[in-house]
This record gives sequence, C-alpha cells and structure tokens, in this order.
Amino acid sequence: MSEIKAYGVHMGKARCAVDLGDGSERGEYVNQDYILHKLGRPHRGVSLMYCYYPLDKEWPGRISEVCKDMDVSFQWDYPYDDYFTYKGGLGGSRDDEPFNYMREVRRHGQEVVLTLTIDPNVSDEQLIAIAEDLRPFGRMMLRINHEATGDWFSFTKRTDYQGVANFYCRFNKILKEYAPNVTTILCIGGIEDKNATEIIMEKEFSQAVKETGIWSVDKYMALHWGWPFDVALKGGTSHSRSKVEDTYVLTKMSYNRFKEINGGEEKPMVMSEFNADGDVTGPYDQAQMVKDFCDILKSDPEQWLSGFTFYQFRDRGRLGLEIEDPNNADCGIEQPVMQTYKEIIHDDFFKPQMTKGGELSFPCTLRWGSSEDAEGIEIPLHFEKNPHFCEVVFDDESNLMLEINGKWFYKSPKAKTIDLMSAFFEKPLSAQTDLTLRIFAPPASGENDLTIKDGLFNSYTTIEKLPKIRIEFEPVEK
Repeated sequence: MSEIKAYGVHMGKARCAVDLGDGSERGEYVNQDYILHKLGRPHRGVSLMYCYYPLDKEWPGRISEVCKDMDVSFQWDYPYDDYFTYKGGLGGSRDDEPFNYMREVRRHGQEVVLTLTIDPNVSDEQLIAIAEDLRPFGRMMLRINHEATGDWFSFTKRTDYQGVANFYCRFNKILKEYAPNVTTILCIGGIEDKNATEIIMEKEFSQAVKETGIWSVDKYMALHWGWPFDVALKGGTSHSRSKVEDTYVLTKMSYNRFKEINGGEEKPMVMSEFNADGDVTGPYDQAQMVKDFCDILKSDPEQWLSGFTFYQFRDRGRLGLEIEDPNNADCGIEQPVMQTYKEIIHDDFFKPQMTKGGELSFPCTLRWGSSEDAEGIEIPLHFEKNPHFCEVVFDDESNLMLEINGKWFYKSPKAKTIDLMSAFFEKPLSAQTDLTLRIFAPPASGENDLTIKDGLFNSYTTIEKLPKIRIEFEPVEK
C-alpha cells in the first residue's frame, strides 16, 4: 500500500437528525454495540426514559414492581410513572442508572437525550443536584415532564397545568445556571386539529415555549394506548390510527405556532416519539407508514424539522424495530420496519454532513463537541476490487468511532483490531473504488473533563499516529 495521508474532517448536522429510543415502560435497555451492528450507524442521540418522585414512600423502587399486587387497568394508574427510576439527585449515586447507560451512549459517539418525569413539588435544592449530575455529559438534551398537556402522567395530578408549566420554567432556569451544557426539550400537545389556531393550553405554556431550548411533540400515526391491558380489535376504544399526511401537517402546524408564540424566532423542532403502532397497523403497514412520512419530510423544501426519535429499538409490544422475545428478554425479533428504518437512516438526508479539511501531521488532537460537531481524521484509501480482508490495528487505548463505505464501527479502549469487512457484505464493490476511512474520538469514559476550560462542551483526544491498515484482495490461500 502506498504512503497513507490523513486529513481533518468535520462532522456536522444532518438535514434532519435521527435519534433512537432505547428502553421505557415497554421495554428494556439494549446495549449500544448490538444496536450499532444491527443498524450500521450511530444515531445523533439515544433517548433514555426515567422518573424522579423522591417524595413518595415507594421511592426509589420501580413502581410496577413495588405495587405489583395493585389492581391496575391502565399503564399510568400507579402512584407514579412506571419508568426506570433516576438514582441520582440529592443523596443519590452517579454509579447507578441512568449514568452507566449515559456513559455507554456517549462512548459510542451519540448524545444523551434524557426524558425525566419529575414531581413538580421537589425543591430547588433537589433540582440543582440533578443539574450537577448532568454537567459531565456534554451537549446532552433533557426532556422534562413530556406530553405535559395530557392527563396520564403522575406529575399532572400533583398540580394544575399552570403549575406544570411553571415547574418547567423553574427547572429550565436552574439548568441554565448550573448545567448550561444541557438543552431542554418542551414536549406538549401542539396543534391537534387542522382548524385550530392555537396549541393545546397555549395560555399556560406560552412562557415555556419561549424559554425552552427545543420544541417537541410526540406523534404516533397509530397507537394502542390500552397496551398491555387489552388487545386492539376492530371497534375498540383504546387505539387510533391517523393518516400519514395529517400527522405531518399537524406537526408542522405546531412548529409554526411555536414560532409565532416566540415572536417569529425559530428554535429547533423535534418529534421526541414517532412511530406507527404495529398493534393497530400490523407489521407491513407500520413499515410503509414510517417510510411514507419520511418521504414527505424529504420532499418538503422548507426543512423545518431538526430531528425525530424513533420509539423504540426493542419493545414488548409492537412499537419496536424488534419485539422482545417473550421467552428471553435479551433477544429481539426483528420486524419489517427494521429494514425500512435502516434504509431511512442511511439516506444522505438523515446522515451527518462531513466536511474535509487540510492534511494532518501527527500527533494530532481530535475534538468531540457532539455528534453534530466533531473534528476527526479522514484517510483516503484505494480499493482495486472488493476486498477479502480489511482491518485496522491499533496499539493504543483510544476510544474511537470509525466509518467506511457507509458503515460505522466502535473501537473500545481495550480493542486492538477492528475488522471492517462487514462494511462490504451488504455493499460489495463491483470495480476499482476510492473510499474514505473516517475516525472520530468521543470521550473514552463517556464523560467530559470538567477541569479544562471548555470541558462542559468539548472533549479532546490526542492521536499519536495512524493505525495500521491491512487490505487484501485475495484469500490467504487458494
């Protein structure tokens, strides 16, 4: 192989980012290595869902386990929300969840999108403790008391809706002071009727719309909210299905109204939960509806949506790319929407944009701001034909994300050799081709170093030299 040259590369925002839900009241967390192998690329962010009700006598137990003998006929009938419980906060531990998952998400080149339902009666001191918990996790996003104009979550039963909105603003202000690295997501009902001119509870939530960092709605094109207590059947009242076009239009109308409330000034708009429930549509229509929505989004020249979160990777019902195997929670049963979703996220519209820089000399320092702002290494490689062997060998303990031929790989600090051949299984080369190997360095610990000047927002890794690259175009023996 001829002398290898390396160049700088900047990874920036996609035209529309994709995030992925991983674990909730409906499914367990799935490790990031498995997800990366299945989907072939990291997401902008991974959504983790937790609750914080420290004033309740049942806390910190997961409420469906603590109250397993309670007579419940609806998912949200427990004393507090049936999410995993946030083990940090005042008197808590950062060695428990969600922090271990948050570290894993960030090591794999993704940002944390933390959903937290919170008792609005907690003190400022308790909220400050949460803010302190989140400081090391870089440019993360926090969705506070989502679907706040609904009536199913426990926090809506502990104050009135103005109280819910005021709590949002109170916590948002604390985060700006104590954890400015955290961007808040306001998730409310938005416009829910084509003839409406205001968002749901606009009077109560207008100030929150102005103060939040990101606007959001949750939109399921089909949903069985009676799960798991009944079955969605024709004529039933615990499920619904909408037209794909209507879902798109209402979401865009919500964005435009948020902007009007904010004096015409734009903010990022996301769909924090998006899918069509296979309980209602069946597996084939589910995949088609997701594809149709994304086709409409791509064809819209206004490009108003910053990102969406697919809910979720593995689900005990039919809201996942996989259904959890009822015999073994560690196994997933792939659904047709998996392949559809994989094709969507590998479309250039949903991929981060790469900008090549100047030639690098070594050692060099790589910066990780976020999955939408990172500086890495770009190595041009020539392939005579489809390879039989393609691997990179490292002699250091770096934590890296690598991409070639559209497929991404993770190198943990303990890994030395990364086999890149799977990048050519689904996309084999048919002729001589020039490809680019890209390398980025998210923080090895999953946390930023807060002792450096800009550690709240950036992580740095020094790369002493390039790895050895082995490419062979024939078997070792014939």
